[in-house]
Amino acid sequence: MIDRYETARERMVQEQIIARGVTDPRTIDALLEVPRHLFVDDAMRARAYGDYPLPIAAGQTISQPYIVSFMTQALQLKGEETVLEIGTGSGYQAAVLSRLCRQVYTVERINTLLANARKVFGSLRYFNIVAKLDDGTMGWPEHAPYDAIIVTAGGPEIPAPLIDQLADPGRLIIPVGDQDVQELQLLTKIDGEVKVENLASVRFVDLIGEHGWRG
Repeated sequence: MIDRYETARERMVQEQIIARGVTDPRTIDALLEVPRHLFVDDAMRARAYGDYPLPIAAGQTISQPYIVSFMTQALQLKGEETVLEIGTGSGYQAAVLSRLCRQVYTVERINTLLANARKVFGSLRYFNIVAKLDDGTMGWPEHAPYDAIIVTAGGPEIPAPLIDQLADPGRLIIPVGDQDVQELQLLTKIDGEVKVENLASVRFVDLIGEHGWRG
């Protein structure tokens, strides 16, 4: 089957990803492989590879391609990891991660988003993604510890359950700040020591839950 979006995807990667300094070849290959247009509404497909976030159902968004690649690269995945994602949303970030690790667990609080994402995962035969409906700020303790955790919504602080569920060594990336602007923070856990560094200023939808903003 001819993928008529392939050229748009290649242009996205060259102009938005590589040109801005993303260098990890595995991350680049994943962005080239995953059909981003399948994760947006039909009316948005012509814009799926543009340099901006797009609205999806329930007032949420699919992140700008560069931000997806930047956060993915920061996790430094090698291929055998178990990864937890908080905020399935469209499912695009989980799909990218699934090309780079052994297993993705993803948690979403909005049922319509979760149902749509599961359909796309199934159609693409991305069978190493397991998703559930729950409060993502509580993590998913049954499958912990996780080699990497990624949070795709902005909260007031890093949820303590996520730090607890992170393996040692492990890497966690999350937007932290107020409800207008956040700092993308990378938390690393090595030999019991936790370090946090700010990577970039970003703007994400709210992280709703027990350890986030109240819905």
